[in-house]
Amino acid sequence: MTTLRKASFWIFLYCLSAITTLAATPPRSVTLVTPAKAHVRIGFGATQVQKALQAKGYQVRIAHQAPTTGTIITIGRMQDALIKAGITGNKIQFSRKPGKEGFAINTTKKGLLLAGTDDSGVLYGCLELADRIKKQGKLPATINITDQPQMVMRGACIGVQKPLLLPGRGVYEYPYTPQNFPWFYDKALWLRYLDSLADNRMNALYLWNGHPFASLVRVKEYPYAVEVDEATFKKNEEIFKFLTDEADKRGIWVIQMFYNIIVSKPFAEKNDLKTQDRNRHIVPIIADYTRKSIAAFVQKYPHVGLMVALGEAMEGVGQDDIDWFTKTIIPGVKDGLKAIGQTEEPPIVLRAHDTDAPAVMKAALPIYKNLYTEAKFNGEALTTYTPRGPWADLHRTLSRIGTVQIENVHILANLEPFRYGSADFIQKSVQAMHNVYEANGLHLYPQASYWDWPYTADKADPRLLQIDRDWIWYKEWSRYAWNADRARPEEVRYWGGLLAGMYGCSQAQGEQILKAYEEAGEISPQILRRVGITDGNRQTMTLGMLMAQFTNPEKFGLFSLLYNSEAPEGEILSEYAEKEWKKQPHIGETPVTVMENIRGYGQRAIEAIEKASPGVKKNKTEFDRLKNDMYCQAAMANSYSAKIKAAISILRYKYTDDVRDLQNAIPDMEASLNYYRELVKLTENSYLYANSMQTKQRKIPVGGNDGKMKTWAELLPVYEKELANFKKNIDSLRSPAAKNKKASPNLTNANVTITAGAEGSYVIGNGAQPFADTAATITDFAKELQGLKGVKLDRNKQYREGTTITFTNARPVKVLVGYFNKTGYIDPATWRYLSPSQLETDASANDHGEADVKLSNAVLIPNMPSVNIHTFSFKPGTNTLTLAKGICLVLGIVNEDQPVPVYDAGLSTTGNIKDLRWLFN
Repeated sequence: MTTLRKASFWIFLYCLSAITTLAATPPRSVTLVTPAKAHVRIGFGATQVQKALQAKGYQVRIAHQAPTTGTIITIGRMQDALIKAGITGNKIQFSRKPGKEGFAINTTKKGLLLAGTDDSGVLYGCLELADRIKKQGKLPATINITDQPQMVMRGACIGVQKPLLLPGRGVYEYPYTPQNFPWFYDKALWLRYLDSLADNRMNALYLWNGHPFASLVRVKEYPYAVEVDEATFKKNEEIFKFLTDEADKRGIWVIQMFYNIIVSKPFAEKNDLKTQDRNRHIVPIIADYTRKSIAAFVQKYPHVGLMVALGEAMEGVGQDDIDWFTKTIIPGVKDGLKAIGQTEEPPIVLRAHDTDAPAVMKAALPIYKNLYTEAKFNGEALTTYTPRGPWADLHRTLSRIGTVQIENVHILANLEPFRYGSADFIQKSVQAMHNVYEANGLHLYPQASYWDWPYTADKADPRLLQIDRDWIWYKEWSRYAWNADRARPEEVRYWGGLLAGMYGCSQAQGEQILKAYEEAGEISPQILRRVGITDGNRQTMTLGMLMAQFTNPEKFGLFSLLYNSEAPEGEILSEYAEKEWKKQPHIGETPVTVMENIRGYGQRAIEAIEKASPGVKKNKTEFDRLKNDMYCQAAMANSYSAKIKAAISILRYKYTDDVRDLQNAIPDMEASLNYYRELVKLTENSYLYANSMQTKQRKIPVGGNDGKMKTWAELLPVYEKELANFKKNIDSLRSPAAKNKKASPNLTNANVTITAGAEGSYVIGNGAQPFADTAATITDFAKELQGLKGVKLDRNKQYREGTTITFTNARPVKVLVGYFNKTGYIDPATWRYLSPSQLETDASANDHGEADVKLSNAVLIPNMPSVNIHTFSFKPGTNTLTLAKGICLVLGIVNEDQPVPVYDAGLSTTGNIKDLRWLFN
């Protein structure tokens, strides 16, 4: 045998021996010991540990008694006998005793002891141990940790709602059916989602819907109210039980949300009622139906929570809210408990939206104890981690009631559709929830595409799921809800490591991806909080803004809370321009600061993502989408930055009347438009839409009626026309004819018959008296109103009961409603003015096209504020104009096709009220 052959022979024998030895070595044996009658959460947690160990080659069994040999992991609650024995036998000394949902894991002589304060604490301990086994590749040799969540409530939500309204239905009215929501019946998808919540240590799941009861329960007194067929009803029962059972295993409390007052469509039709009417007072049959529906729901699902939205579908602040909560909702819950003999109260969350939540809670706590409150963190956007002002005062008031205040990160209308993953911004936001708001709960919305669950807006086949694309959004919020006080260097390493694993790159490159997320993560918040119109979802910020919305934001329903509470101290554009003109010092964050900041954020985000790009080895398609998002946000930032600069020049014109100021804005408007064209190119093949709410409730930059104007390509011609009009109007200012500009023609009366609600009529002119119970007279008015036939009203009745006018018309018409401009005006103590409905609090506030001001400062009545005119459109037939309590004017009714001019008539004596909107028309 040659030397080479001998060597090969001995190598063969050595390898054969090694294989035989490995085959003879039994796998490492581990026994998980749990109490005999453990809660399903403990069983689920133990199974997760078992799976993690088995994946690493361990032989694992679950038992209720400890074996005499092998490694033992004892799992249970602190009060369980086997845990008490383990603590005593191993002389374990806890550094601190964990609180609610907390756990401790300690090394013992034979393995580990995992003890939870409660069932959820045991579950979280198991999940922590399973994570460590996966990361280390083996059972930890030694471990001694104690942990618990900082926030009591940590939940995410799913909207059982759609981007568009269903035919013949109002906002939020979506029955649970396979046709409307095929995903709702997908058990595999539910398990994936619930597992992701558990992995992130979330303990609540909110389901949002206007009136879910008619899809889930049958009320014997109102059997006709069910709005799904029998087969669907049974499917709903089965899937809801499946969902709640599986959620319970994972320590997740399912909370069914509903709006008040909404009733089912068949119930409304049977009783000749509307499904929802904000201005309707409590009707006995509706109260009875709602109370019995809630009772039936509690009977069937006694451990499911309820979330109550008193606002939007019933008139905002008032006694009705208190009565509805204390005399209908809470009694309904108690009726359900009594029927099944249960004394433990299921939790009720009161949503502090469009209601006086402190007053409601004061009335409710004496009769029901298991209450929570919830309010929006930054409105329907993400704008700041330095909340302040009256909104912060409300949150602190709710937190100090003595119940848990939950912070709702809601809609995110300024972020969608681009990816968001700024760990720094999110950590500081959660810290603000604790330190500024004194809150102790999180209610998290999807980062984008809320109305289109479970899909994202990305153009992809198959479509991307939100839980996959936006994994980092959920993980960041939940990590800081568990513990917000983590050191920043540790967090950079942690997220950099996760991103490196996600994309198969180095730690340094993972940290560059994080940097890109965090640089881009400042762009949208800063833009909206300094130049936006609203914190609500009527504005899609990523689609841009009209220049008129920069120069005259008050004409588009400027929402003051955005600036006095949801932004650092600073100035809006009009304030900045006025101070520049008066040479006064500026305060805090200014539009110029943001204009400069966002350009830098966008550039640095691109630089960071490009540094990471060469190392990406995994999930390249998703990384390319992420990289494109960085370029999108940079282009958006540059477009906004240039437009802000142009707006400053245009606003200077208010004071100088110098056309050169307008001319100076042209290059910046052109630059803004070019950046917007770049944004169109970046999005046209990557996104289906910018916003998932595709209804007429969306107003800024333009209306979103019928699912239109939802892409950048659709908006581009609007901005091109805006610039063309601006240039044309500047030219007209230079023309001698400009001074002789013709006035708009007078508005003319439509052929309408008023059948109820009027106290008479009047013709608009000097000395006209619009009220039947006071001699108040019109002393000045916009010339276009001359000769219109107004509807005379009882002012005191308006204040007590609201305004209701019924009329018939053969052609489409619009009613001119005058709202008194209360800005800077102190109301007399005996009566109040009606405010225009706001889409921030009233989802029906544009059902008749009434959201925007048409004629501003158009009527003067001595000792009263000037009047802004809105128009309400009605189809032919018998119609009713219904307005809430408060004083207003009905100045006339004109045909729908007659244009109402959009300008400021200037009948005011306060400030520089020059209306610049005409420059862009």
